[in-house]
Amino acid sequence: MARYAYVNGRYVDHRQATVHIEDRGYQLADGVYEVVGVRDGKLIDEKPHLDRLDRSLKELRIASPVSRKALVFIIRELMRRNRLRDGLVYMQVTRGVARRDHGFPTTAVKPALVLTTKNTRHLDADVGPGIAVKTQPDIRWERCDIKTVALLPNVLAKQAARESGAYEAWLIDSTGCVTEGASTNAWIVTRDSELVTRQTDTGILAGITRGTLKSIADKLQLKLVERPFSLAEARQAREAFITSATSFVTPVVRIDGEPVGDGEPGPTARRLREEYVRFADAGEAVT
Repeated sequence: MARYAYVNGRYVDHRQATVHIEDRGYQLADGVYEVVGVRDGKLIDEKPHLDRLDRSLKELRIASPVSRKALVFIIRELMRRNRLRDGLVYMQVTRGVARRDHGFPTTAVKPALVLTTKNTRHLDADVGPGIAVKTQPDIRWERCDIKTVALLPNVLAKQAARESGAYEAWLIDSTGCVTEGASTNAWIVTRDSELVTRQTDTGILAGITRGTLKSIADKLQLKLVERPFSLAEARQAREAFITSATSFVTPVVRIDGEPVGDGEPGPTARRLREEYVRFADAGEAVT
């Protein structure tokens, strides 16, 4: 079956999809992106993802290349062409094609829009054995709340984690606190049964799955505290886990080779994943 991409107004064969060499996203990382999960043909948290895309564009002063209504249509058409049932939709908007210059183009440039899809396995409520994380210094810029394509520090952290046998990297700021993962949000459950995750500010990305999980935790009457937590506190936690559009809720059972709690997925992460899967299953199917 052919696989399609959407590139600046056209649905094209994925193998032949290209952008101009002077696209500012390619040369200057002058662009933003979003990833929306798809489960059983249903988009998960589509509106919040599109809202965050709009915010990122506004922060970088990039005009939206198409209307919200048009983008929603493009997403569905690409899913239909690629027969996407479980996986993700990737969207990227750059400032467009212009002669290379660090400053914004002085002549009118149309923002570039690219969409692709990816098939993944069907995630269920079983959390599995849990994952390991490796800590790395947080060397990113100070506007991590903008979901830009400038991800080199994240790439280096993720690679260091993989080379150590870990699944994810947890980034540590100058005060010794965990900011977030290289591509996920970070959570712990303290010995006092507090559910803790860092507050949303310019130091982390306001994860969409993170936001949904806050609502789920509230319904479950869990005590949720949004604040920084140190690496030392994480190592002493009863549980830890990560969240994202692609990992849902995944327990962290080892940090830098040392077990978290008893080294097994804990009951809070298990319950939250079950409820998140239930939430995702209740979504509206794309037709």
